Amino acid sequence: ASTNDLKNGLVLKLDGGQLWSVVEFQHVKPGKGPAFVRTKLKNVLSGKVVDKTFNAGVKVETATIDKRDMQFSYMDGEYFVFMDMDTYDQLMVDRKSVGDAANFLIEGFTATVAQHEGEVLFVELPAAVELVIQETEPGVQGDRSTGGTKPATLETGHQIQVPLF
Repeated sequence: ASTNDLKNGLVLKLDGGQLWSVVEFQHVKPGKGPAFVRTKLKNVLSGKVVDKTFNAGVKVETATIDKRDMQFSYMDGEYFVFMDMDTYDQLMVDRKSVGDAANFLIEGFTATVAQHEGEVLFVELPAAVELVIQETEPGVQGDRSTGGTKPATLETGHQIQVPLF
């Protein structure tokens, strides 16, 4: 693909095979000199965001990211086992690839698993998930030193802050 074809969400292979997602791009045509494309790129694995400028029309290598909805089945040691609901194939994903989503996963949840050339890049949960709160302290009315929140433990064991009511 050419830098003229860049769009948000496109994944590029740069810097020796690292995957970068286009977050922002802007075609700039100055009064003097050649046109160029100013981009903001996010590293798919680390989440690091960098600014990079390309000359207009330069060829860049794009990468295909395969995103599929899969159901979380169970934990197998340090691995999360997901099942493809169409083919019933099982996929073992390590904790690093699951990331923070591990704190909100329970059996039966559907998550989006992103892969590139058979390697799992990350696991994405829906914007909202419903979990049961196992334990929380009674909120003290009028206690605003905590900003109107109190700690609560989810059924996954993860602690979050919830409103006082």
